[in-house]
Amino acid sequence: MSEVRHNWTKEEVLEIYNKPLMELLYEAATIHREQHDPNVVQVSTLLSIKTGGCSEDCGYCPQAARYHTNVEGNDLMTVNQVKAQALRAKESGSSRVCMGAAWRNVKDGPEFDQVLDMVRTVNKLEMEVCCTLGMVTENQAKRLAEAGLYAYNHNLDSSEEYYKEVISTRGYQDRLDTINNVRKTNVTVCSGGIIGMGETEVDRAGMLVALSTLNPQPESTPINALVAVEGTPLEDEKPVEIWDMIRMVATTRIVLPETQVRLSAGRTQMSREGQAMCFFAGANSIFAGDKLLTTPNPDVNEDLKMFKLLGLNPQKPFTKKVQPETVSAENSKYQSLQEKPKWTRPGHKIKRNEEARLKS
Repeated sequence: MSEVRHNWTKEEVLEIYNKPLMELLYEAATIHREQHDPNVVQVSTLLSIKTGGCSEDCGYCPQAARYHTNVEGNDLMTVNQVKAQALRAKESGSSRVCMGAAWRNVKDGPEFDQVLDMVRTVNKLEMEVCCTLGMVTENQAKRLAEAGLYAYNHNLDSSEEYYKEVISTRGYQDRLDTINNVRKTNVTVCSGGIIGMGETEVDRAGMLVALSTLNPQPESTPINALVAVEGTPLEDEKPVEIWDMIRMVATTRIVLPETQVRLSAGRTQMSREGQAMCFFAGANSIFAGDKLLTTPNPDVNEDLKMFKLLGLNPQKPFTKKVQPETVSAENSKYQSLQEKPKWTRPGHKIKRNEEARLKS
């Protein structure tokens, strides 16, 4: 069995990434079969429960309030709206619902209480519940865990070095601190990144080193291809070559052998053949539905056709970990502390981010 290592170096990861493709695919596929069922892929549904108006300056994100991207914002969805969407997702084959809110960080109050009710409701539908809500404190993570949260997503996005070229309104350490707060609960960690933002192969290796250093390693890692949205600072970046995605998926599988590798944003630009090679290389999760928060995604029926063609089966919920218990709000051990944590604002200027802000 392949060993889980927490001491990978950039040089080692780069050497893997740049192997002859057939050799790389063989190694990744072998490890994939050791650790996972190669014919099972988890289908998840990503739901934007609060869209737009974010105060961050992430260069890839159309939900940043400072950029003009024609994204229609909406207030926080109701619990009933989320339940209806979750039931539709379950009917179409999804075993996980990931709820995303365009927040910098979680703030104690009525809106967070509403999200906790959403978590309780979806968990009772026998579906895995994941949230991506920005930075969280230890107490907030414990409240999410009590509600029945299965996973928390907080991506590192890129290497620590290149991160400064994409985001200036929060620090890399804040991301690591949020993951550490989640690790103090029984909630699993989902953390990955984006390629195609202008980073180098060294940066891609650096991101994987950062993820592999986490102990334990994330239970799931999304690999996203940048979807360049007009109005964002990265609008002129060229689409990622499918070979880059295949190499990144395969390298991730080798460096993070037990992790579920999620083939995430950018699938609309990939052929079935390209996606099939990603599955062969170790990807074993996709997001279904017509949108990933605000960017296009393949139609769920097309995904079902692809699964049938490739002989893939959707993963059942709670295959990797037992279903969390849901504690009612009345019986909750952890209450709001009305915290006001001082997450960092590095404050440096990123030229293309400033240009996009001024243009909007």
